[in-house]
Amino acid sequence: MDPITLTSAADMSPLALFLEADIVVKAVMLLLLAASIWSWAIILERSRRLSAINRDVSEFEGRFWKATSLEELKADRAANPAADLFMAGMDEWRASTDGRAQVDREGVRARLTTVMGASIDRAVSDLADRLNWLATIGAVAPFVGLFGTVWGIMRAFIAIGQTQNTSLAVVAPGIAEALFATALGLFAAIPAVIGYNRLLHRVGRLEDRLLGFSARFHAMMSRELDQEAG
Repeated sequence: MDPITLTSAADMSPLALFLEADIVVKAVMLLLLAASIWSWAIILERSRRLSAINRDVSEFEGRFWKATSLEELKADRAANPAADLFMAGMDEWRASTDGRAQVDREGVRARLTTVMGASIDRAVSDLADRLNWLATIGAVAPFVGLFGTVWGIMRAFIAIGQTQNTSLAVVAPGIAEALFATALGLFAAIPAVIGYNRLLHRVGRLEDRLLGFSARFHAMMSRELDQEAG
């Protein structure tokens, strides 16, 4: 391992610390920087997508409760989780009731619950995709930064042994590299953890909203079954 290059106080900038760092510490820094960029890309993309989906769901629910017939909505072909749920329910309704002299009402209700629940699960699973990356980055990044810290401190002690000098000029560069690696670990981890918790909360709220819409739609179809049986 090469001795640490002495760095002046004026050169203690992040760029100088990176350039003077050992190859291992450089790899740690680059990995943490890439993880931070990736986590921010996920946070921004999922945030925009959730905002757009919530807006589309609100518009569809408004049209749903104002529609004069369900066939009118069926021809709408809107693309959002609420519309997909509605289409899944309508398709199952048609498959279970059209052309049947006797309709198993409880069976239809059970199948409606199943297909609409599956539609909600697909939507939530799709939106929660990539959030596991945020959880992983939030959990692992501090330890990766800690590895860089340990490596930098180890180099500082080696420099002391090679130079037989315990002055700050010998120790400071390695300690600075170590602390910079730690800072990058936190820089990657903190936004990832906050973003994960916030986005998971928003996905959960959307799921609750879809479950509420599903329950109201199911009740409407259940009343229709009772009217047809009557």
